Amino acid sequence: MALTSAAQGGKSRRNPFPASWPARLGWALVLIYVVYASSTLDVSWDRFIAGLGYGGEFLGRMVPPNFSRWKLLLEGLLESLEIAVIASTMGILLSLPIGFLAARNMMPAWISWMARAVIAICRSFHPVIVAILFVKAVGFGALAGILALVVASVGFIAKLFAEAVEEISLKQVEAVRASGATFANVIIYGVLPQVLSRFIGFSTYQLDSNLRNSTMVGIVGAGGIGGTLFAAFQRFDYDFVSAILISIIAVIMLGEYISGHARRVFE
Repeated sequence: MALTSAAQGGKSRRNPFPASWPARLGWALVLIYVVYASSTLDVSWDRFIAGLGYGGEFLGRMVPPNFSRWKLLLEGLLESLEIAVIASTMGILLSLPIGFLAARNMMPAWISWMARAVIAICRSFHPVIVAILFVKAVGFGALAGILALVVASVGFIAKLFAEAVEEISLKQVEAVRASGATFANVIIYGVLPQVLSRFIGFSTYQLDSNLRNSTMVGIVGAGGIGGTLFAAFQRFDYDFVSAILISIIAVIMLGEYISGHARRVFE
């Protein structure tokens, strides 16, 4: 008994993270590369210290925030909200069929790979880069921002929706098929009930994300409050910049609360 408990005690005291020389060598190489990359990018402690002083001066010029041009501020926020809502709606509607086509347990391999290629293309670029492309294609304004966020929405929601469909139980699907249902009825009665709550969660999260991204795409001329923010920076109008940033934070927090409440209601 004593030997057994001693052996068990030895096992319990065994190091849960045993030494691995390949892992240590890998971490050492990462550290060496970080130091090398910092030297090539002119990252230095002196610049960081100097930046703290400039940053403090910049923050000082932002206080107090100036809300005197509240009409211009409200106009930009409403345009960003409209861009986010329209882009989310269109992106969700497009993501439904693309997500189904990308699900490998529901579609032939050649169809799912084509759908996944579309999703991969949509996920390849940041929304700001896509917005620049659409600004060149359709001109300045909200349309470019909407199209850019639609692409971003498809890349995010369609991927997660395809993965959710691949995780469903096929017993319910086979039961619906055995009743002689059409393919559309199989999707409606066999697939959607199993993934509906998750899809609603994905959609509310994407709306929240598009609210944030709609403020970014405006910086490159794709509509929304981002254009107003960029213009204020160019004029060195930092007290108005502060007011814009505070308003954006308030809108994002409100959107986070609403999306969280929606997830709790539908899940």
